Amino acid sequence: MNNRINIYISMALMIMLTLTGCKKHDETDGHKHDASGNEIKNTASTKGNGKENEEDHKEELTLTKEQMTILKIEVDTISKRNMSGFIQVNGQLGVPPQNEAVVTTTLGANINSIKIVEGDKVKKGQTLAYISHPDIITMQTDYLQTYNKLIFLEQDFNRQKKLYDANVGSGRDYQKAQSAFSSAKGLAKGYESQLRLLGMSPKSVREGNISQVAPIRSSIDGYIEKVQVKSGQYVQPQTPLFEIVNIEHIHADLMVFEKDISKIKNGQLVQFNVEALGNKEMTAKIYAVGKSFEEGPKALHVHAEIENKDKNLIPGMYVNARIITDGILEQALPEDAIFQEGETFYAFIAEREEDGSWGFTPKEVIVKSSSNGFTAFDFKDEIQKGMLVAQSGAYYLMAEMKKSEAEHSH
Repeated sequence: MNNRINIYISMALMIMLTLTGCKKHDETDGHKHDASGNEIKNTASTKGNGKENEEDHKEELTLTKEQMTILKIEVDTISKRNMSGFIQVNGQLGVPPQNEAVVTTTLGANINSIKIVEGDKVKKGQTLAYISHPDIITMQTDYLQTYNKLIFLEQDFNRQKKLYDANVGSGRDYQKAQSAFSSAKGLAKGYESQLRLLGMSPKSVREGNISQVAPIRSSIDGYIEKVQVKSGQYVQPQTPLFEIVNIEHIHADLMVFEKDISKIKNGQLVQFNVEALGNKEMTAKIYAVGKSFEEGPKALHVHAEIENKDKNLIPGMYVNARIITDGILEQALPEDAIFQEGETFYAFIAEREEDGSWGFTPKEVIVKSSSNGFTAFDFKDEIQKGMLVAQSGAYYLMAEMKKSEAEHSH
């Protein structure tokens, strides 16, 4: 009897150890097993398209918005570029001469106060600063005296004219009154012009308002580029006080070498980027070709109007540009949007999921040429028109995909 009990106890312990071992094995390798330790296969499909789960993992990668941001993956449709017929040129951003201004004063004076700082947007006629000097007061009082004298001389002239016309007054008195009136009138006009150059109102002075300061006003709309004076500083006439630039008509000023001049004409497309703005590509059209060469190196100025202006463009920024001379366009992607594995190249088709994540599927492409950071290609198999494609990070996408495949295989 005791022997039977011992046998039952031993069998029960063996069964418990076997079940415990199965459970630990199932928890450690991430797969389900039966009581004999065999793996239970999962045949469910993630997409319901007839492919097994393992095959889906090999063909598609899903990234969340956060992962897209971390990996700097950008998505857009495929654009077309001219990959062959172009001239590589350099230059800088500029504005027409009428869109730049140097503000000066016509009178030697002290800077009383400054109302703007560099970078401020200003309107034509806006007060930038005030100047003060005794000559400003003297000019106003001289004008006021001349104007009051002009009123008297005008009345005297009209009286002498009536007498002369009636053959009562002498011609000498009439001519004397006419001369004095004309001289005073010219002098008053001169003072008025000087006051207007100083930004002051003759009408206000005639009303008895004598100001101790005169305003310095902006001559154009634009932005303050430089402030070259300080409060209290004495400035001579025509001393540059402020520099203003209007970037509304900012354009690309390109330098084309003599050997390429024959290929340049108005209306040609220009593709360029500004390094200071992260190499963002912009387009422009040539509207003027210079007629004289710059020496050292011998090159000609070519001006191109920018079509997609950026608010951060500043005159003087260096640009790297391509002037398109042939009109053959090919579909192209940035070089880092195409991944090479052995002899095969891939681009990633992108599709937005309902939860806001993005699904990426590699598609084989045939590379045709590379130029200026872009690669021209064709898809090996035709894709739907207007499909979204990853514009960057192909290497990271492929690495994440291989990582997912490895984890699934395990």
